[in-house]
Amino acid sequence: MRIGELAQASGTTTKTLRYYEQAGLLPAPERTTTGYRDYEPATLQRLNFIRRGQAAGLTLAQIREVLHVRDAGAAPCHHVRELLDSRVHQLDRQIADLQALRENVTELRDAAAAPDPGACDPTDVCRYL
Repeated sequence: MRIGELAQASGTTTKTLRYYEQAGLLPAPERTTTGYRDYEPATLQRLNFIRRGQAAGLTLAQIREVLHVRDAGAAPCHHVRELLDSRVHQLDRQIADLQALRENVTELRDAAAAPDPGACDPTDVCRYL
């Protein structure tokens, strides 16, 4: 299938497909006698895998590693498990950071619940921040 057909079938753009090819996520496709890219139907499955990896928060570099393991003929299950473990730990840290930020912003908001502009120091922009 040509690049436009693949882009439409996968819900992406031809620019993205060219980028994925350049970045090593998609193998270089065969070319027609007129020079057009001619992708195998299995490329759709690969693109779906890339999309699922991105949805899980994996980087394109990490997804490329998984694809290289599979392309070498090995099952990438253990590698994927390690990546997902790492991702879960990153998410836990982000959640903890966001919860701490929320508490801080809530305290600031509560302090500003009954603002008294007359009590403000004119040299400060705002005493609540």
